[in-house]
Amino acid sequence: MADVRFEDVRAARERFDDESVVRETPIESNRSLSGMADATVYLKMEHLQRTGSFKTRGAYNKLVRVAEAGDVERVVAASAGNHAQGVALAATKVGLDSTIVMPKDAPQAKVEATRSYGGDVELVGRDFRAAMDHARTLTEGGDVAFVHAYDDPAIVAGQGTLGLEIYEALPAVDTVVVPIGGGGLIGGISVALAELDPEIRVIGVQAESAATVPDSLDKGIPQSIDDAETIADGIATGGISALTFGLIREHVDEVVTVTDDEIAHATLLLLERAKQLVEGAGAASVAAVLSEDVDVAGETVVPVLGGGNIDIAMLQTVLDHALTDREQLLHLRVRITDRPGKMETVSGLISDHGANIRTVRHDRAVDDLRVGEAYLVFQIVTSGSEHARSVIEAIEGAGYEVARVN
Repeated sequence: MADVRFEDVRAARERFDDESVVRETPIESNRSLSGMADATVYLKMEHLQRTGSFKTRGAYNKLVRVAEAGDVERVVAASAGNHAQGVALAATKVGLDSTIVMPKDAPQAKVEATRSYGGDVELVGRDFRAAMDHARTLTEGGDVAFVHAYDDPAIVAGQGTLGLEIYEALPAVDTVVVPIGGGGLIGGISVALAELDPEIRVIGVQAESAATVPDSLDKGIPQSIDDAETIADGIATGGISALTFGLIREHVDEVVTVTDDEIAHATLLLLERAKQLVEGAGAASVAAVLSEDVDVAGETVVPVLGGGNIDIAMLQTVLDHALTDREQLLHLRVRITDRPGKMETVSGLISDHGANIRTVRHDRAVDDLRVGEAYLVFQIVTSGSEHARSVIEAIEGAGYEVARVN
């Protein structure tokens, strides 16, 4: 039996008495995404929480209860970013000290944000598991409590308040699509929706390279992976808990996976078509709605945008990847005779066709070049596939051998 009930979710929302910690986030329709999905798409904009993610809901529900019990003075958590900020803010609001253990390579913006909410940050290890192991060692003693990111009924119930908001704003919803990391968010949402309307379909989505839930469901027990590498770092937990596995198995209708390419594409679409900046974990739900694995044709569907705390360096990587896929960012390798003026000539061809050159370099020490030859490698920006083809055809038409190398 599940350890989180609908009454727990409803009680959690009653504890949300401070909008500076947890607010009801907007849910808005999007015409562009609706057309692409052949559905009516509403975005649940949870990335607009003060801390930039849903994690504050569970943390605040948990820590209000901890503070009321009066047994501890400090809480400890491990997180790559979003849970860290939620725990730090919630602890400060209820009068508890907090220590947050984060991986050494956690984005600096998330580290600084966690500190700004009042948390003491320790940077340990290179991944979430190393941070978790160290955090556990800090809980020795009677006045310290550990706040798990998802393996805690109070955390899951707090996250489930999102389900209440979705239903109340849009009772005609047919399908809700939720990103899965450790499973706390989808576990809580699915508990709420199962009570409010069992006909509402709940679909979970994981990044393909960090997917543990499909394997867990196949084998009947939670599975984990050691190397969960994905641009959606917020859902790269490497595993789920027995608690969240039970909730997923009981209430979730389907779990799908999406690739990092699909997540990057969805991130760019949300920027362009919805004017919303989300992290990979938030974009994963939209990627699933637009994928061939999820059929929402004719339905009212709500993808949950779970977080917006994307590192700017990661954003650049994601956008470059998405633009490359669209042929708006090209690396072209042009074979030339290595004589003065050749770079100017080829650059002129690119410029004449309206493409912008970002970078160019000479490569001379390459095995397949003959003496007196070189490669010019251009990074150029185009308006899309047709424009890219016209540039390549112009260079080839002038007698140069051209290869796209990205």
